[in-house]
Amino acid sequence: MRNQGVIVFLTVVVTALCLYYLSFTFVSNNINQKAVEYATDETGNVEFAKKQAYLDSIYREPVYNFIGAKFTYKEIKETELGLGLDLQGGMHVTLEVSPVEIVKGLSGNSKDVVFNAALDEASEASKTSNEKFVDLFYSAWQNKAAGQKLSGVFATAANRGRISLETSDTDILKIIDTEVENAIERSFNILRTRVDRFGTSQPNIQRIQGSGRIQIELPGVDNPERVRNLLQGVAKLQFWEVAEVNEFLAELESVNSLLVAESQATKTEIATDSLATELEGEDLASELERQLAETTEPDDFSSQVSPIFSLTKSNAGLVYEIRDTVAINRIFAREDVKSLLPRNIKFLWSVKPQKSDNLELLELHAIKISRTSDQAPLEGDVVTDARQTLDQTSRPAVSMQMNADGARKWRKLTSESIGRRIAVVLDDFVYTAPMVQGEIPSGQSEITGNFTMEEAKDLANILKSGSLPAPTKIVEEAIIGPTLGKEAQSQGIISMVAGLVLVVMFMVAYYAKGGFVAIAALVFNIFFILGILAQLGAALTLPGIAGIVLTIGMSIDANVLIFERIKEEIRNGAGLIAAINEGYKKAFSAILDSNVTTFLTGAILYALGQGPVKGFAIVLMIGIASSFFSSVFITRVIVHWSTKKGDKSNISFSTPWASNILGNLNIDFLSKRKIAYIISSSIIVIGLAIAAINGLKFGVDFTGGRSYIVEFSQPVVESDLKVGLDGEFDGSVEVKTFGGNNIVKITTSYLINEDDDESNAEVENKVKEGIAKITGLALTTGTEIGDGQFVIRGSSKVGATVADDIKKSSAEAMFFALVAIFLYILLRFRKWQFSLGSIIALVHDVFFVIAAFAIASALGATFEIDQVFIAAMLTVVGYSINDTVIVFDRIRENIEYRGTSKLVTMFNDAINQTMARTLITSFTTLIVVLVLLIFGGEVLRGFSFALFIGILVGTYSSIYIASPIVVDLMKKELAAESLQDPAKKTA
Repeated sequence: MRNQGVIVFLTVVVTALCLYYLSFTFVSNNINQKAVEYATDETGNVEFAKKQAYLDSIYREPVYNFIGAKFTYKEIKETELGLGLDLQGGMHVTLEVSPVEIVKGLSGNSKDVVFNAALDEASEASKTSNEKFVDLFYSAWQNKAAGQKLSGVFATAANRGRISLETSDTDILKIIDTEVENAIERSFNILRTRVDRFGTSQPNIQRIQGSGRIQIELPGVDNPERVRNLLQGVAKLQFWEVAEVNEFLAELESVNSLLVAESQATKTEIATDSLATELEGEDLASELERQLAETTEPDDFSSQVSPIFSLTKSNAGLVYEIRDTVAINRIFAREDVKSLLPRNIKFLWSVKPQKSDNLELLELHAIKISRTSDQAPLEGDVVTDARQTLDQTSRPAVSMQMNADGARKWRKLTSESIGRRIAVVLDDFVYTAPMVQGEIPSGQSEITGNFTMEEAKDLANILKSGSLPAPTKIVEEAIIGPTLGKEAQSQGIISMVAGLVLVVMFMVAYYAKGGFVAIAALVFNIFFILGILAQLGAALTLPGIAGIVLTIGMSIDANVLIFERIKEEIRNGAGLIAAINEGYKKAFSAILDSNVTTFLTGAILYALGQGPVKGFAIVLMIGIASSFFSSVFITRVIVHWSTKKGDKSNISFSTPWASNILGNLNIDFLSKRKIAYIISSSIIVIGLAIAAINGLKFGVDFTGGRSYIVEFSQPVVESDLKVGLDGEFDGSVEVKTFGGNNIVKITTSYLINEDDDESNAEVENKVKEGIAKITGLALTTGTEIGDGQFVIRGSSKVGATVADDIKKSSAEAMFFALVAIFLYILLRFRKWQFSLGSIIALVHDVFFVIAAFAIASALGATFEIDQVFIAAMLTVVGYSINDTVIVFDRIRENIEYRGTSKLVTMFNDAINQTMARTLITSFTTLIVVLVLLIFGGEVLRGFSFALFIGILVGTYSSIYIASPIVVDLMKKELAAESLQDPAKKTA
């Protein structure tokens, strides 16, 4: 076998890398378990805030030693295999956009006493009222203004053309209301951009209807302070003069002396205590004098230097390793240290570390500030435009354009700072501190630094549109549990493992030792997927698990294709070695085509999709690459090692009972194609008609709903509550822990389109009655909860988490994925009929699954259409195209060998020849899905039902839809065939 050494080397390297990166996940899980134990009280309740406090305390501390390399908890969290909001929970934050600043800005920051008094009164009233802020403001204005019109305040030069002195109060209130609404909407979009940039997988962001509040959920947040800064920050750009170390070296030396004196005093105290114990009556004084003399030798450098000098990695400035920044921050935060430093200096860190000799270094910049004001010499509000560009050395940079006032101040600042550095500071982090070479006369400037292309684009976006139109403040925050509760996760994992065990047993029973080879490839495949995900810093979500299920099917499918080809060659009389060589050779094109079409789908879904679509696509692309490598190349090496004795080697690819099963089929599938068309059309039409009449049950992530925070006297099982409440409501229900395992957040879409008081009361009563019925606990309205009680702490109405842009991007991604599949199949098979046949089969499969959901609902088995359903549908599309391409590849091979004569016969032969592979692949994948459907619990039932129907219909369509449609589209070839053989019926 050629290139065997290369394959072995790559396998060893990738395995070692996967082990290395997954080790961080194991360490993180152990630390997380310790945090849970620390936060669990004697009654078993877990206080999530206490758990987070434990993790915060070790965030920058070394917690893992890998062969001498130490890693902080922060570095571990950045490298571990993360989990999405649906699998691990995260941080819940409710932000309130301040309408006061918007109204003030619209008035031109009027100093009118009555106007400002009315604003203050409205602001205070809004804390306890559900009325719109604009209405509260107008009520306060009427009470205080004594008949004055609002136009006297709002008829400013900036509002010319919109508001004049004759404009009525009603029209002005409409304008104010529109401005407030637009500002909240802009804040929502900016926050969505910031949240997406935060780096978590599939965050949720919703508007709380009828208010200026925005609710955000971030999965797996390990640094809540960073979240607060991210969400409340206003992209405060400033330009500051930098003070070099030599300008305040004397003060630093004073700090050093203070710290050294403290250190020596501590050592003396420790030495005294130690000696008192050890000498036990000996001459303590003389021994102490001797040790003190040793510790104060002038050549003992470490005793004379504090960490601010000993930890620095540069002679030109205050540069430290990232892991040392915690210690440095503690020093400069001390009041006695601050008193020794110049009052016109503050310290700010660089935003991004520089790498030097395998060390990650951060510079601590000394910024010159005014003694009387914290105002920077130049603020970012003068920036009118910003865009990503390239500097003179073709490195990513950000180009800025300033207004006239900014250009004037910038010219003055640069002319006074020639030969000195100016720091570009954003949200108190130094992005770059270039040396000023000369005066910059215009407002056109460039920010350069150690940026990647993406970082430069992000910075430009923040400068241009990242400044929030109104201040936001966090009014509520909590640590939340996963959407898919722990019990549901356990049921799902156990079910999938059980299904995989059954697959292993079947593969060994059917393919003998060849089955062990396929299982080895499957293990490598799953291991590689998880390791690469960890290496890329990606997060695993439920849609990602759906992608793994699909790649498991494709991994098994590749080996089934190879083994069936080998068995076919052996039946034709070839020896073992020749059969193996031919089997791998002939199966390669089918495996390549099916993998490429699915990979193209994944790439386009990733490029254009958002939310669950993107999570699915990442795992799918990684899975296809690792599946192809493990199933084709790793198994080839294993088989090669197992056949060193040539044709007499002790390896087989079938057991006695399975050797001839499905081997000599001769079924005329195409003659039944019209019956198949009628059956498919009937089911789809009936299902879609039921869906149009009765509607489908959409999850709260599509519809939004009412949320209730419920606290119990004891821990509760979220999945039990969800299943029970699902039976109480016509709408869907979502349940997740909220701040502790005895507090849950329940969201239901029941009566979502009704917003009157009666509907609100009805939904709340159903929640109360349902909880009491399910748990057997009693409702209380007091502040204290007794044993056997629960209380509703709060409620709100929230919008959908699957926003319109996600729906639109998902639809666009699917459309372009279908176009890519069409073009690739056209390129590979040279006939448009194959391309169109595959697309029609895909559309058929999607509509069939939707119809199945509608019919199941009509029969009493209701499943939700939610984000998980999207993942299942994407899996169905991937599985279906894989199935179809395998059959098409055999048709192409038959045409190459036999021409286009007897076209229908060749299509039938291809379907028969691939039937063993089709049924075995479907059977092994269905085993996993069926076990998940039966034993995976109610929460995962909709997901597994969609997969089950999808795999069945995908298998069916590759036989009875895709290939027959290609035949019907190839009318010219069929007509030519009829002319050559008039007596032949063309079926």
